[in-house]
Amino acid sequence: MEFNTLTFMIFFPVITVVYYLCPSKWRTAWIMATSWFFYMCWNYKYIVLLLFMTVLSYGTGIALSHGGRKEKRKRLTALCIVCGLGVLFLFKYLNLFLSTLSSLAGLLGLSTGSFVSNLLLPVGISFYVFQTMGYVIDVYRGDVEAEKNFVRYAAFVAFFPQLVAGPIERSRNLLRQMREEHPLHPEGCISGFIQMLWGYFQKVMIADRIAVVVTAVYDNYPSYSGVYIVAATVLFAFQIYCDFDGYTNIAIGAAKIMGFDLMKNFDAPYLSESVGQFWRRWHISLSTWFRDYLYIPLGGNRKGTAVRYRNLMITFLCSGLWHGANWTYVLWGGLHGLFQIIEDGCSRLFPRKERQTALWKALRIFITFCAVDFAWLFFRAGSVGDAFRMLSQVFTRFRFTDLLNREMAITLGLTVKDILVLSVSLLVLFCSDLLKDRLKVKERIAGLPVAFRFAVLYGIIFTILIFGYYGPQYDASQFIYFQF
Repeated sequence: MEFNTLTFMIFFPVITVVYYLCPSKWRTAWIMATSWFFYMCWNYKYIVLLLFMTVLSYGTGIALSHGGRKEKRKRLTALCIVCGLGVLFLFKYLNLFLSTLSSLAGLLGLSTGSFVSNLLLPVGISFYVFQTMGYVIDVYRGDVEAEKNFVRYAAFVAFFPQLVAGPIERSRNLLRQMREEHPLHPEGCISGFIQMLWGYFQKVMIADRIAVVVTAVYDNYPSYSGVYIVAATVLFAFQIYCDFDGYTNIAIGAAKIMGFDLMKNFDAPYLSESVGQFWRRWHISLSTWFRDYLYIPLGGNRKGTAVRYRNLMITFLCSGLWHGANWTYVLWGGLHGLFQIIEDGCSRLFPRKERQTALWKALRIFITFCAVDFAWLFFRAGSVGDAFRMLSQVFTRFRFTDLLNREMAITLGLTVKDILVLSVSLLVLFCSDLLKDRLKVKERIAGLPVAFRFAVLYGIIFTILIFGYYGPQYDASQFIYFQF
């Protein structure tokens, strides 16, 4: 079940009403049951995986809470992590491993058969596996107490707003809230609803409309010159941002309506002045997860420059692999690690001045965006070979005049009306990110008199319904991060 479907539009109000009508002692069980149903709507068979990771991490946490020797606790934690990574490997990375093995054998002149796993990739598997592993590590470290109530823990793992695409919640935040009572707060419901509407605006008005152009170019790149590849790659940067941040805003808003506060996952990332700052603003729940559970345990920046650079590369290569079973993702992660090493070296050679002019700040933002967008090409390409062939076309077939070719522009799939709506929507997005601290739109709308407040909300709803993109590919336009 996806957020941008009629099914969810019916599902969410019903389960929320029942949630608030339930006695407090039954609400956690209701969250658990409805979250499992939400997941089974995709493929009921794969609830077994979710239950396996839930029971495994719950049992490990209980075992760790009984104390014992440090070595025994360490082995229990390691076993749980290995099992979690084993599930990921089997369902997500097995085909990549087999194909890579076959390619290496071919280079050595060995004849191998073609082995392909037919296992379907479970939606959101990377998210809930990492969430359960984070919980076990927290219990092992003593950062949180093991949860004794299985229903409460299962609700924490399967909480439907963030189950399939994050944020990857920490036990010290969401699990703690599962123990609390959540009375109905109209202000919180209004704030959450406004945030959901903003998420739908990002998804339906921007991301789905851009997807048409990006898909047209990337799926048939030999037919387009380099200028179209560059344009599609720039647009993809905004597609994936609005798609993922749109999902996150819907998730955070839905959770807020039910009385829960999920962590912030994006903070105007394309206004970052460095790639390092970009990762403090982009997919914050994942970047902090890798920081706390991989980068720092490897030694972080405590053991000298060379070790720090090594740790950065390992962390970002793993981050790339987390995103998908394709070497394009690994290369994308490696590029981000390399960019930060280069930034660190440059900062040592050219120390940053305390006072920055607006022009210099804008230049840094532009350079950062170019670096990030260059890496997005590898993220979006179907294969490493496709990525390099597209780069070759950028350097050998780059003609600005092709943008005036009406016949080629028509093949992109957008009408003049679509382009106009997209341009206005992107301007709204830019103003929102640039002025988010000054505008405080949610607070302003929530503070309006009731009649004006509902007039504004209805206006936003009808704007999304009227100007949203509902083309022939709409039914297939799922959220990008569902595949991870």
